Amino acid sequence: MPELTGHLGEGVAADTETEVELTVNGRRRRIRVEPRKTLADAIREDLRLTGTHLGCEHGVCGACTVLLDGAAVRSCLMFALQAAGSELTTVEGLSADAASLTPLQRAFREHHGLQCGFCTPGFIVSATAFLAENPQPTDEQIREGLSGNLCRCTGYQGIVRAVRTAAAELAQTAGAGKDSQP
Repeated sequence: MPELTGHLGEGVAADTETEVELTVNGRRRRIRVEPRKTLADAIREDLRLTGTHLGCEHGVCGACTVLLDGAAVRSCLMFALQAAGSELTTVEGLSADAASLTPLQRAFREHHGLQCGFCTPGFIVSATAFLAENPQPTDEQIREGLSGNLCRCTGYQGIVRAVRTAAAELAQTAGAGKDSQP
């Protein structure tokens, strides 16, 4: 987890809104939030990006995973104020546009790495961060790397196959000298 910047501010009342400026999916954004508002709630309510899901709200399920300065974090465990000045990437910001899919997203579709879809955004974001750190993982490493995300539908085999396939495609793309994003 990256070192979190920002602060809650001494003497700030819980109902006082504070302005937070951050880069969200490549765009500079400014929102006003109460100090107690979680990053997950700010993403969904203030930024109107609903791909980040709330499951357990205790950081256990991984459905709320986003990238903060490139590292996967549970947005339900952070206050929005802690993200001030950061680069935030949600599942909506992973592909170049709404019509295109990343190799990882395509692999999830092709290998049935999703069923109901509730956990999928968290898995996609977590796997994106995982593959950036470990571009040629073994199946065991994939399972370990995604062990913080829970799925009640798939049985995980399709998810592991999807990450393995995306890793192979990304390695091939990188070998061809193309710029690649998981």
